[in-house]
Amino acid sequence: MTKTRDLRIVFMGTPDFAVATLKALIDHDYKVVGVITAPDRPAGRGQKLRASAVKEFALEQNLNILQPTNLKAESFIEELKALNANLQIIVAFRMLPKVVWQMPEYGTFNLHASLLPQYRGAAPIHWAIINGETKTGVTTFFIDEKIDTGAIIKSEETAIGNKTTVGELHDELMTIGSALVIKTVEQIESDTIETTIQPQTDDLKTAYKLNRDNCKIDWKQPIDTIYNKIRGLNPFPTAWCYLDNDEEKPLSVKIYGVEKVEENHNFEVGKLIATKNELKVACQGGYINLIEMQLPGKRKMDIKSLLNGFNFSESAKLL
Repeated sequence: MTKTRDLRIVFMGTPDFAVATLKALIDHDYKVVGVITAPDRPAGRGQKLRASAVKEFALEQNLNILQPTNLKAESFIEELKALNANLQIIVAFRMLPKVVWQMPEYGTFNLHASLLPQYRGAAPIHWAIINGETKTGVTTFFIDEKIDTGAIIKSEETAIGNKTTVGELHDELMTIGSALVIKTVEQIESDTIETTIQPQTDDLKTAYKLNRDNCKIDWKQPIDTIYNKIRGLNPFPTAWCYLDNDEEKPLSVKIYGVEKVEENHNFEVGKLIATKNELKVACQGGYINLIEMQLPGKRKMDIKSLLNGFNFSESAKLL
């Protein structure tokens, strides 16, 4: 592929997912003239300021780092212009103002962790599993004025296994995505880019931002719905529910690893059945075997360890 353009790249991203792409750009000897990432934020019990994963990597590589709080601020716009970039690449950042994404000569493109137009929004990896999809992928597209609606450059598909967790799929898409970005950059570099307008479709599924409400398990739902939700939130931000264990008030517990057992039973939905080594929850159409769980104020534990030190009452149930 003949290089016809000398690229000067600004990279924008914040979490681990974005680091793989930035590393790939460096490994392929692309000139990254600036890295834009989120300001340091308080984290942990001591609330000490913590740098983003992208900032930590960029520091190791001695890259020029900007951490604007306001992407429309004149001071930031001037700093960005001064970098004289002709391409901007966005991975897991935030919505950009038009003055920013229109700036570079060769455009601004984004890596999104779904097969667009499906799962536009904040949490595409989670919702693909929560909704029981059997495939997903990654897409590069040029940014426009709306969220995740711009012209598609390239995409790559991958299967979702019926036991895959969001943590596993995140890592797979991170790797596939970084390779797709390199292929996209190569086409921009050689001026061979071709784009496709996103198709209009009536059955769009949205990747809504996750919050405490939509991460709560409803044990009245069918077993597949519950199972997909738990693995679609494992290990982050984690599915949760209340444990009624004959105490003054229910405990808020987090559910991590689970198995699904489909069989008929006559137990009330949500009832916990505990043996010496096993803890399972009765659902419509079977049981959810709990593998890992976290009680409030405690660390995540495997169920056998938890059963050694915690007593579940005969009437214990998950709400």
